[in-house]
Amino acid sequence: MLGSLPLVSIPPEDEALRPAVRAFLKDALKGRPRDVLARSWVGLDADFSRKLAAKGWVGITFPEEYGGGGRSPYARFVLVEELLNAGAPVYAHWIADRQSGPLILKYGTDAQKDFYLPKICKGEAFFCIGMSEPTAGSDLASVRTRAVKTDNGWLLNGQKIWTSGANISQYMVALVRTSGEPEDRNKGLSQIIIDMSLPGIDVRPIKDMSGDSHFNEVFFDDVVLAEDALVGTEGQGWQQVTSELAFERSGPERIYSSIQLLDGWLDYLKSRPVISEASTVLIGKFATHLAVLRAMSLAITDQLTKGLSPATEAALVKDMGTEVEQAIPTLIADALASEPDAPVPDELLRTLEYVTLMSPTFSLRGGTREILRGIIARGLGLR
Repeated sequence: MLGSLPLVSIPPEDEALRPAVRAFLKDALKGRPRDVLARSWVGLDADFSRKLAAKGWVGITFPEEYGGGGRSPYARFVLVEELLNAGAPVYAHWIADRQSGPLILKYGTDAQKDFYLPKICKGEAFFCIGMSEPTAGSDLASVRTRAVKTDNGWLLNGQKIWTSGANISQYMVALVRTSGEPEDRNKGLSQIIIDMSLPGIDVRPIKDMSGDSHFNEVFFDDVVLAEDALVGTEGQGWQQVTSELAFERSGPERIYSSIQLLDGWLDYLKSRPVISEASTVLIGKFATHLAVLRAMSLAITDQLTKGLSPATEAALVKDMGTEVEQAIPTLIADALASEPDAPVPDELLRTLEYVTLMSPTFSLRGGTREILRGIIARGLGLR
């Protein structure tokens, strides 16, 4: 049952991480225009990810025995908040750090932990997530991709779509059916780790409206997997992936997708001799919404720190955060259009164009709005 989220603060020892991260990012991102920084989520820079790893900031919450930082989720909150606010290119290591590593840490065997986690922490292993399918979308319980048990492992056949990073990742964690039929819904689902270099895997990038190709379609044709490809318990994939999605849906990444545009607009307003009353009101609205969402995200981080699985609360933050992220480019465009005689810097216009084109995807990644609201309704006991 969804309860009230308490107000929490970042512990001082974790807040103390912020100055060092800011100094690193100021140097690492020097000279990059704002419309490039706005691509933070899909900014591919493997060298940057490795430099971040060398600082101990990839896998910062993983145990030290695997090369991690051994820090709390609050430390990662500070790190992610700074990365996204600065527009850092996090695409390469993002999913491994946020989801795949914690999944392996929670459900993986000792051998899987020993093999994958150190590679993630060194920036040597990038992961993608195989969830959505052409006939399933966000309805993960109806996936059809199947892994059949063999004498020596698994035989994989099927298709995934909208798989971010599949074109640059060494590994995929996929939700597949290991028994039963799609009509059985969440029964018979399991999670497996797929080496993306194996024969029978075909990755086809999908170009989006902005011209980027971070989404991919992935085909599996008689892919032979070892027995240890299974993560956790066979048939428990639904429970595992539900727990995993709490990490994907709850963090600062569900607040700051449009932050470079917002910061660029605020810098533009500061250069104006007079700020209109309408723009002043709009600034207040943005600040209010972001402050509330940040407080909610921190509260969920607190629950994750305590070992809880706040799936409903995370869905709520993701849904509400997406609304604000998508509203920012629309409302800023309206504000600029209301003063047609005021010159607008080209860099701000390029940033506005990119975020506007990308904003429809904000309500797709991590679960569509309809799916999320179904989760919230069940959490509230309404269905």
